[in-house]
Amino acid sequence: MRRVIVESPFAGDRERNHAYLLDCLRDCYARGEAPIASHAIGPLVLDDDVPEERSIGIAAGLAWQAGADAVCVYGDLGISRGMQEAIDHARGYVPTIEYRSLPAWAQREVGT
Repeated sequence: MRRVIVESPFAGDRERNHAYLLDCLRDCYARGEAPIASHAIGPLVLDDDVPEERSIGIAAGLAWQAGADAVCVYGDLGISRGMQEAIDHARGYVPTIEYRSLPAWAQREVGT
């Protein structure tokens, strides 16, 4: 299985963004990939509103890039600052950066 890192928005409308993340993960599994999304795991034990804890979560997510086959950027809700930082970092570690869209989400307006 291809090891992929999922990048999608987290901050902001967390309920909507979490629902989107779950669909992104489903999309990866449907493609036969082994996805990881640090923003699905970190917030279970770290508080994103505490800067030190957010930094730990971000660093942990970036650490996975060295072993990934691709970073998959799901951009239907836009590219957040955190996503852009991960994309920029990936250029030095990951062979492939893929931009993806989910048809059901692409038809929605950002913010709805």
